[in-house]
Amino acid sequence: MLIKAAINGGRSKAEHAATPVDPDEQAAAVLDCLHAGANAIHLHVRSPSSRGFEPDGEGFIAEESLLAEKESLYAEDVAHTLLAVRAAAPNAAIGVSTGAWILPDPAERFKTVAAWEVLPDFASVNFIEDGATELATLLLSRGVGVEAGLSDAQAAEVFAKSGLALTCLRVLLEPQEQELKQALENVAAMERILNSASLQLPPLLLHGTEATVWPLMDEAIARGYDIRVGLEDTLVLPDGSVARDNVELITEAVRRCSGLARSSEFKL
Repeated sequence: MLIKAAINGGRSKAEHAATPVDPDEQAAAVLDCLHAGANAIHLHVRSPSSRGFEPDGEGFIAEESLLAEKESLYAEDVAHTLLAVRAAAPNAAIGVSTGAWILPDPAERFKTVAAWEVLPDFASVNFIEDGATELATLLLSRGVGVEAGLSDAQAAEVFAKSGLALTCLRVLLEPQEQELKQALENVAAMERILNSASLQLPPLLLHGTEATVWPLMDEAIARGYDIRVGLEDTLVLPDGSVARDNVELITEAVRRCSGLARSSEFKL
């Protein structure tokens, strides 16, 4: 079972001080998560430079810090982050986000990703977003694995019609509902569409966000799906206490997986 660490997402340090933002922080977080038991990493590239920023007296440091937390798809930022991470963890499987909120215009996003010179091992593509099939096809043509992100039935339909099921690295079932019942209903609707299309699917990964992270992880483990957790998805442990960092979240995920394995062995 794959345990993927989603180390930062769009989080800021104001939300959690341990959020890794600059490339060196992300590299350290990746290494720590791997040591804790994660075997793949998902990260959101940030801009390490103050592109377009002009110093303005005392406001320089604060504004520059905010710019450094801004998500980016630009080639220089992707390269800076990946090179730092790979220097620390050369054998790690590293994936990045291509979310439309980073660059909303599909044509601009496609052009920007096409300009990447240092490539991640994989990238997530949200099939609810315009231009998803084209972007995924581009990434695959360059040897980058694609995680097909499905948030609802509409996204599942787009993916089913894309013809990319056999070539994608994995399918991410990512319900956004915060009530478990509704989230599971959404997952069931996506699975019905995928099954009705008679697709030969790559591995499935199921994960929640915020309130549904831990119950959906248990559901994923019970189904034999891959799992993910990290500060992108939640700031808290199952008991509601704030996690110290990504490592504490990954450690809990490993514990839950190990608990299920021990339970299965006992039943045998």
